[in-house]
Amino acid sequence: MRTADFDYPLPPELIAQDPTPARDGSRLLLQHRTGPRTEHRQFRDLPEYLRAGDVVVFNNSRVIRARLHGHKPASGGQVELLLVEEVATNEWWTLLRPGKRVRIGTEIQLRTNNGVASLVRAVVSEKNDEGHCRVRFTGTPNILDELETHGEIPLPPYIERAAGTEDDTRYQTVFAQPAGSVAAPTAGLHFTPPLLDELRARGVQVHFVTLHVGLGTFAPVKAESLADHVMHEERFELPAETADAINAAKREGRRVIAVGTTTVRVLESAAALSTPNAQLSTFRSRTRIFIHPPYQFRIVNALLTNFHLPQSTLLMLVSAFAAPGELRGRELMLATYAEAVRERYRFFSYGDAMLIL
Repeated sequence: MRTADFDYPLPPELIAQDPTPARDGSRLLLQHRTGPRTEHRQFRDLPEYLRAGDVVVFNNSRVIRARLHGHKPASGGQVELLLVEEVATNEWWTLLRPGKRVRIGTEIQLRTNNGVASLVRAVVSEKNDEGHCRVRFTGTPNILDELETHGEIPLPPYIERAAGTEDDTRYQTVFAQPAGSVAAPTAGLHFTPPLLDELRARGVQVHFVTLHVGLGTFAPVKAESLADHVMHEERFELPAETADAINAAKREGRRVIAVGTTTVRVLESAAALSTPNAQLSTFRSRTRIFIHPPYQFRIVNALLTNFHLPQSTLLMLVSAFAAPGELRGRELMLATYAEAVRERYRFFSYGDAMLIL
């Protein structure tokens, strides 16, 4: 399949620039794979489509304040750094802007959020073929300890405004725990504590995995053919409690519902690392899994997700889920996206949600 096969037209005004006033105030498009047919509801209606015994799995990774600003002391040129992947303490792969003019050995002096020149500096030690820069930070025992005063929430580039104080909470799930993501697991942004309590009261089991969102999730597909695209590695953890709940559900014929594509990638990666027909167990590993049609899912029975960018690996994943083991999921998903455009749904990170059953 070609990357271009997953393109679709999207009016710019449908790209959500801000969150809804209430987390659970977004709309919900339901795609029933049998039929297929769609429904248009509100996100608060979600509990109606879940039942006692369902295992709902969330990604609980916390977004770090990964966007830093500084300047080159030698020239005064301004530089923006986006932390992407930690190699070791104070050593990170980053995206620099502007990056082409930054050479190996370039020193960058960081600024605090108040615009004050900092003692923290970054030195570029390596550049790879994709233009990513490996940097080493000095002036601090650990750059992670400085992010509260030096960093900002890394809103995606299609949100055409600077990050504000509201984003500190709204671009973070209410159940976020271990820090490590540079983009939010956005399907989880719709949930509130009362909504989670309602699910539990209905007998729905709520469990968590961790995948620290990085380039594997949001990097664009540059290859013309899907067969030539290589995913970046991302760290994930599947706790024993979640694995046990999923194993019991699969034995008893109950549904496993993934909240977000990153959760899908954890569960299907763990299944791929297990021997055929074996039960899931605790995993702490890294994954490059690239899910696209005609992928056959081993764990996930239903998927809650947002609307994704054209030609993205996330759109390819949900297309695979629309018709597991078949190629026609692409046409089904693009038709659903066209309906969402006609119905004026809000797209991307702060946008509306879709439940595929």
